[in-house]
Amino acid sequence: MGPVAIPVYLEVGAKRTFAVSLDWPGWARAGKTEEEALETLLETGPRYRRTVGAAAKGLTLPKTVRGIGVAERVKGNATTDFGAPGVPAKRSDATDPTERELDALMKVLRACWRAFDRAAGKAEGKELRKGPRGGGRELDQIVDHVLDAERAYMGKLGAAPTSGSKTPPEERAAAQRAAFEEAATLRVRGEPPPKPPPRSAMWPVAYVIRRTAWHAIDHVWEIEDRSS
Repeated sequence: MGPVAIPVYLEVGAKRTFAVSLDWPGWARAGKTEEEALETLLETGPRYRRTVGAAAKGLTLPKTVRGIGVAERVKGNATTDFGAPGVPAKRSDATDPTERELDALMKVLRACWRAFDRAAGKAEGKELRKGPRGGGRELDQIVDHVLDAERAYMGKLGAAPTSGSKTPPEERAAAQRAAFEEAATLRVRGEPPPKPPPRSAMWPVAYVIRRTAWHAIDHVWEIEDRSS
C-alpha cells in the first residue's frame, strides 16, 4: 500500500489559488492556477519541514503532486487574490478539532512562532534587502506587523485582549500566545472563550491556527530571504 495522500483544500480566487494543508499549519502556498498552487506547495515542503523542525517529524513529503489529496475546494475572496489564505474549509472546519487534534495543531503553531522569533533574532542588526525580491518593511516593522495581525486573529478566536504595540515585542508575543492557547483550549472543550466575538465573526479554531501559522512562516521566509 502506498503512502496516504496529504490532505489539502484549495481556496480558488479569481486571480490566485491557495493550496492549504489541513494537517500541517503554516504549509500553504499560492499559484495562478490550482496546478501551480499544488506544485508550489510541494516544492516548499522541504523548507517548511526544516523551518518547523521536530514538530514536522511525522511529515512524509510525496515525490509528486499525486501524493497530495484535494479534500475540497472553496471559493476564494479578495484576501485570496491579495495574497493570503482567507477562507476556512467548509467540511473540514465545520466542527472544531478534538483536544488531541488541537494538541497536534498547537505543537506545529508553537514551532512556527519559535521559527519567527529565531529568524527575527538572527536578522537583528542586518539590513534587509529592498527591491522586487525584497520588500519595504524594516525588521521591527515586520515584527510589529506579525504581532498586530495575530492580535486580530485572536479576536476571531475569542481570546482575551492583551497589551498593545507599546509593550516590548517579546512580552507582547508571550501574552498574545498564551491568550491564544487559552481561547483555543476553551473552544474545543465546548466552553465559552474569554471574549467571544459575534457568532458571524468567529472563525473556526483550526482555521485560526492555520492562518496564524501561515502568516508567521510567510514572514520567516521573507526575513531569511531578505537578510541572506
